[in-house]
Amino acid sequence: MALDKHLTALLFSALVVIPRPTLVLAQTSSEVAKAGPPTASVDHDGQHDFDSLAGTWKGHTKYRAHPFAGSDTWIESDGTELFQKLWDGAMLELSKGASAKGPVGLMLYTYNPQSHQWYVYFANSKDGKLGPPNVGEFRNGRGEFFAQDTLNGKLLLNRYIWSQIASSSPRYEESWSSDGGGTWELVRIVDLARASDDAHPTGK
Repeated sequence: MALDKHLTALLFSALVVIPRPTLVLAQTSSEVAKAGPPTASVDHDGQHDFDSLAGTWKGHTKYRAHPFAGSDTWIESDGTELFQKLWDGAMLELSKGASAKGPVGLMLYTYNPQSHQWYVYFANSKDGKLGPPNVGEFRNGRGEFFAQDTLNGKLLLNRYIWSQIASSSPRYEESWSSDGGGTWELVRIVDLARASDDAHPTGK
């Protein structure tokens, strides 16, 4: 399913004005180094790592209502995830909730063939801000991507994990750490199932 060309153009316009120090922070932060994001593998060409997601998926999302508050209350919702391959090493994801009036989220995945690492950018329709990229790679079918970002006004370590990505039930998880990666608070889980009308995507 083709995504809205205007929406894609707006996203790339936002990328152009990202200050370079923001990108450097995601890669050179001492907290990221301490947490041990995987060192880029020199023998893995990962530019097709996300290709299997191209197309339309049904998404079931669980959000932790009160992170770092000792609460185990979760909010669950259903929606649609649209993945469009832009080129070898670039994927655009559009997240839509079940409600037409709900927020819309964007994730842009871009691959650096020199470092063999992915940059994962996120923005949503609530504030339109594009956050610092999470940086990382896949190993043995599991992708881990790290960044420093803010949660409730505090600078913390953020981690995205993709697993089972080549299967019929990929899973995405987001966690935060307040101790430099020593422990993690899981805050979001997204389980995907291929939409019935998109059983054979080309990914192109």
